[in-house]
Amino acid sequence: QVQLVESGGGLVQPGGSLRLSCVASGFTVDYFGVGWFRQAPGQEREGVSCIRPSDEGAFYSDSVKGRFTVSRDSDKNTVYLQMNNVRPEDTGVYFCATYSLAWGTCSITDESDYDYWGQGTQVTVSS
Repeated sequence: QVQLVESGGGLVQPGGSLRLSCVASGFTVDYFGVGWFRQAPGQEREGVSCIRPSDEGAFYSDSVKGRFTVSRDSDKNTVYLQMNNVRPEDTGVYFCATYSLAWGTCSITDESDYDYWGQGTQVTVSS
């Protein structure tokens, strides 16, 4: 049974840093793409980043490129989203998601292709 549990959200000042965790069970993060999405109040959910299986690389949205880094810890079966130099517009609920099949890639635009989602963790960037 696939499960994803996000944590690490909270209140952070603009310019600060935060690291989100997505602990996976029921599958091995090494072999499946994992995406990070966020939803701000009153807005649609948007893709932020995703990490491809093995060491095939990652994708980032233009709004976070150069500030956020996605990574994977195989021993802990966990995917992280390191958020640096955060901005008020980064505020929202952050979700991680994965696929039911090992596609060999991931996407930050095709949200509907993801089959499993975590419950989300709230990030608030404010002074």
